[in-house]
Amino acid sequence: MNMKDKVVAITGGGRGLGRAMALAFAGRGAHVALLDLNPADLDETKRLVEAQGVRAAGYVTNVASEENVVASMDAIVRDFGRLDVLVNNAGITKDGLLIKVKDGEVTGKMSLDQWNAVIGVNLTGVFLCGREAAERMIRLGNGGVIINISSISKDGNYGQTNYSAAKAGVAAITVVWAKELSRYGIRSGAIAPGFCATEILSAMKPEVLAKVIDPVPLKRLGLPEEIAHTAVYIAENDFFTGRTIEVDGGLRF
Repeated sequence: MNMKDKVVAITGGGRGLGRAMALAFAGRGAHVALLDLNPADLDETKRLVEAQGVRAAGYVTNVASEENVVASMDAIVRDFGRLDVLVNNAGITKDGLLIKVKDGEVTGKMSLDQWNAVIGVNLTGVFLCGREAAERMIRLGNGGVIINISSISKDGNYGQTNYSAAKAGVAAITVVWAKELSRYGIRSGAIAPGFCATEILSAMKPEVLAKVIDPVPLKRLGLPEEIAHTAVYIAENDFFTGRTIEVDGGLRF
């Protein structure tokens, strides 16, 4: 896909990886629709995108709300007249052990709220946005690409029962969508980032951050721009579908 004048919708587009991907697509001449919960973040990313000479719009959206997602996707098509790429990037973490034990006594466990919150945004949100984007792509008749952001945690990470389950599910539905949607000219791909230099990790104490980086063969965090580069590759390569690209510096859990 040639990205010039295409329309790319990015969930969690207000900052971090989402902002980096918005700027990368804008740099290829694409117009960008940003979905996020934080209006201030949306405004700042919109400003940065527009500075590259393309159109941008922000939509305050809770991706776990079917009503919100339907309304935002309708608004994108109304405002831009097309929808060519969806990047399902919005995500949250609420880490915790399945069962906490001290001195042989159970002292806590992952709550249902922790489970539901993460599954709601990271998996149900991907389902809702992917479904609604695919419907509009089919109706518009231009084909399209759905890019899902999974994680290295899809293979199972300590303290992340909820997050690992969601990100494994994201990788799985990417394959399903590639099979189901190809007849409509829609491709589906996923990216599984390792530890990246986003606001959360960058704010860690140096000694904690060093422990995070130590097992990474490349001995550094990934850059948001490197994940963005991968998203652009998936969108532009018309023979890519149904696969997850791991961008993790060689780290394996």
